[in-house]
Amino acid sequence: MPPVGTVMPPAPSVGQTCAAVLELLLPHRRAADPDTPATAADFPEQLTQLAEFVTAGDQILFTLPGFPCKSPSPAKVLGHLPDEGERLSLTFLDDLCAAVGAVYRPGARIAICSDGHIFGDLIRVPDHHIDAYADELAAMIRREGLQHLSVFDLRDVLGDLPHAEKRARVHAAYAPTVEQLRAEVRSDEATLALYRGITRFLTEDTAGFTGTRSALQRECRQRAYGVIQRSRAWGDLIAEHHPRSVRLSIHPQRRGAAKFGIRLLDAEDAWTTPWHSTVLHRPDGSWELLRRSESERAGRLVLRDGRPSHFEAV
Repeated sequence: MPPVGTVMPPAPSVGQTCAAVLELLLPHRRAADPDTPATAADFPEQLTQLAEFVTAGDQILFTLPGFPCKSPSPAKVLGHLPDEGERLSLTFLDDLCAAVGAVYRPGARIAICSDGHIFGDLIRVPDHHIDAYADELAAMIRREGLQHLSVFDLRDVLGDLPHAEKRARVHAAYAPTVEQLRAEVRSDEATLALYRGITRFLTEDTAGFTGTRSALQRECRQRAYGVIQRSRAWGDLIAEHHPRSVRLSIHPQRRGAAKFGIRLLDAEDAWTTPWHSTVLHRPDGSWELLRRSESERAGRLVLRDGRPSHFEAV
């Protein structure tokens, strides 16, 4: 108890608490407008979502679609299982939740909504690789003692149905039409950037294509619409199963967007993720996401538990 006569400072208001939580996220923001300074006030939707939890005194739930599976390109990644890039990213997210607990006592947790099966057929990754990735991700969370994280995927929604049937059901129930997306790409800069980014990833990740470069690009542009359709469908399904949450995104987002873009690890390209790259440990102790071919030139391969993990700069 404080000494008699001590004047205690007033408890922070709901608005102050929500702003304090958002300010913890701002240094890690993955921005579509990085040259424009941002403050907590620039994110009214997130402040409103946070206020629902803070007003009720409940633990904050963040949902993060991502961590789908490794890229099928051997020029980018070390294999089909999570490695040091995922471990560092998960640790960062868990630490972020712990930091929230320092400014808001009920704290926060993140549901990682692993979306690999949603578009596995479109990105040409076999379903058994996606299952193995998701299982190892959950095992990694347990091994590292990351108490603020959980994994949510299609198995939590549709159980043991065949993967193709799961995809078809989600697509039919939630996906926008291609015509709607084409109109949005023509009229909305952020959707156009997303479409171009996904097309680039699909082009880079496609192996064994026997046609011309222009034919590959045409095919990947078509598949990009499918990926966006399924991604939107997955987002709506997440919202249905987690109706009260603060939505994070691994894609760059503008100020005021419905989703808050979060950067997991440092990378020169804002679109780079741990599942499209390897991680290089530099002499100054920093970690950077790079394509495997780039990391191989800069460092030596390090194994963890007998599996390729990351590169150590030399």
